[in-house]
Amino acid sequence: VQLQASGGGLVQAGGSLRLSCAASGRTFSRYAVGWFRQAPGKEREFVAAIMWSGRNTYYADSVKGRFTISRDNAKNTVNLQMNSLKPEDTAVYYCAADTAPLNVGVASDKVHYWGQGTLVTVSS
Repeated sequence: VQLQASGGGLVQAGGSLRLSCAASGRTFSRYAVGWFRQAPGKEREFVAAIMWSGRNTYYADSVKGRFTISRDNAKNTVNLQMNSLKPEDTAVYYCAADTAPLNVGVASDKVHYWGQGTLVTVSS
């Protein structure tokens, strides 16, 4: 599967952005999809994931209650709605997919498919 992330930009603290991940391939529904982020000087970290049917979602504690992940298997897309953004959310955001489950604590080097990053900058 090939992934294309979009939707990043510059926003003030407290604002909102929606990231989208568009996937190619006819078997998109077989993949769990997640968002990860990497801030300057920091390791890549898990943000959120959604399982194959969309019924199960997982969030890092730092974004729980502010971010919402959703998917549309008919359109081969996964969205990450980010509300109440904080300066510490500033990072390059990556969408990723795997046929194995993605969950809080998954190591990024265990995930097989990655899109290019999209930069999110939150100003204070």
